[in-house]
Amino acid sequence: MKLHYFIMGALLLAILTACEQKPTTATDKVVDKVNDALDRRPNEKVRDAAEDVSDAVKDASKEIQKGVEAVTEEMKK
Repeated sequence: MKLHYFIMGALLLAILTACEQKPTTATDKVVDKVNDALDRRPNEKVRDAAEDVSDAVKDASKEIQKGVEAVTEEMKK
């Protein structure tokens, strides 16, 4: 049953991380980085919160991956 939760969580995390929009040109990337450093992007607080959530999702996905690997190893025994 726990394996199902790990798989569902991994799929959800993969879907959520795929939704991230990224600047398309090098100039857009540089301008965004400068504005981020100076805290003057539009909707700065929302973007910072989204970045924090993205980081948390990445950390959680790593933990889930470790858990799935541990369960897989135990199932092999």
